[in-house]
Amino acid sequence: MTNSLRTDYKKLLAKTKDLTILQSAESILQWDMETKMPPKAVEQRSLQLALLSRISHKISTDPEIGNLLKNITANPDYDSLSQIEKRNIYLIKQNYEEQTALPEKLVSEITRQQAVTVNIWKKAKKVQEFAILKPNLEKLLILKKKEADILMKVKQTTTPYDAFIDNYEPKMTAAQIAPIFTQLQKGLKQLLSKIQNAPNKPDSSILHQNVPVENQRRIATKLGQTIGYDTTSTNAAGRIDETEHPFTTGYYDDVRITTHYYPDDFASSIFSVLHETGHALYDQNLNQEWKYQPIGSHCSMGIHESQSRFVENIIGRSREFWISFLPKIKQLAPTLQNLQLDPFIHAINAVKPSKIRIEADEVTYNLHIIIRFQIEQNLFADKIKISELPEIWNQNYQELLGLNIENDSEGVMQDTHWPSGYFGYFPSYTLGNIYSGQLQAKIKQENPKMRTQLAEGNVKNTIKWLEENVHAQSNLYDPAELIKKITGNQLDAKPYLEYLRDRYGTLYGF
Repeated sequence: MTNSLRTDYKKLLAKTKDLTILQSAESILQWDMETKMPPKAVEQRSLQLALLSRISHKISTDPEIGNLLKNITANPDYDSLSQIEKRNIYLIKQNYEEQTALPEKLVSEITRQQAVTVNIWKKAKKVQEFAILKPNLEKLLILKKKEADILMKVKQTTTPYDAFIDNYEPKMTAAQIAPIFTQLQKGLKQLLSKIQNAPNKPDSSILHQNVPVENQRRIATKLGQTIGYDTTSTNAAGRIDETEHPFTTGYYDDVRITTHYYPDDFASSIFSVLHETGHALYDQNLNQEWKYQPIGSHCSMGIHESQSRFVENIIGRSREFWISFLPKIKQLAPTLQNLQLDPFIHAINAVKPSKIRIEADEVTYNLHIIIRFQIEQNLFADKIKISELPEIWNQNYQELLGLNIENDSEGVMQDTHWPSGYFGYFPSYTLGNIYSGQLQAKIKQENPKMRTQLAEGNVKNTIKWLEENVHAQSNLYDPAELIKKITGNQLDAKPYLEYLRDRYGTLYGF
């Protein structure tokens, strides 16, 4: 690399480092808004976040970045750059082109409206009235459609909705996702039919013993420690707090998770903590050599979800994991002394259509995502309106899951994603499940003793494999390329379906 090329490259990375630090600060403000912020501060916080978004936008669209990119790519020695350096430049160029296309005023308006809409959503959900949320959700959708129209041209996608999918799952489109989801839905319906006709039913009532919240907090801390998420030592890089809707936020050395505790449903917090811990480990274990570089971020939200679902389900719902961990929660929660291993395992893997996505079992979970995916497609194709969401939602839940939705809070308002403006995110959950199935198949191939090790209380070997093969790759590849590199195969729902058939066939006896 010549001196001029090296100098320009270093200047470019310095610019993006400032942006990354600013965005990490913004994520902590958002965390505070959900956890510790007093109610009166909402309007003030929305202005703070709007200002930070404008500053981020100015840094992202600094003309000097454009000049540096132009100089670097035109330099005769450009081909001497390494794969890592070229990937950094590609990611910076991609972000620069997208951000320069978005007007600063629109970016600020969206950020402010998101903060306001989330706050209204909390109030509307509490009183079970979608009508309270509707006006602000309509305002947000109008703004997001403006953003999608702009990004569609920059990203060269065929639809506005694809532009948002690309934000979370680079190079993926609704047209690619739809047939994979159809394949999955067909396999899931066949599996669900076998389960519903099986005589071996679990007793889920054992999961509804009263467990004081303080005991559940101790269980959450122990879970984190067991999986590798430190919240207690002097070198801890994480913490666990309480919110209405569990989430993870942070960057490398400060990654925080949240959960919600229910005294009569202790399993809910256990699996939300496992899920969010999977996210947190990914963020904490990204390649340290690439910190503050574009390449030092996660690959995609689908890959991110594969890590959370892997920890939550493939590890956390396995019989092997609980052989060693069940005695530990009995010590932390005396009211659970009578829990027996096999009835507990069957109960936490009970399959029964649920109204609430985050409480859904593995077999029916993806049907929740398919409903949301189809609604989002129609919203951005102007085939449906915000005012029609409750009716359409309730109809889809009746048709696909056989459930009658009784109020808007257990229906269309159950998730924070749309009030937060995260349109296009939902497909990542099911893509993450599919990825996790492919990763599990590869681990089993390379480490046939994985299940035995889990039964012995050794989670570290499995987590280490994920660190080396997924986390450390960070954003070096787009998701489809990363999965192909790790597993040798393209995106495929078959390994995930095989994993489900094996687990639930054993549990339900077919």
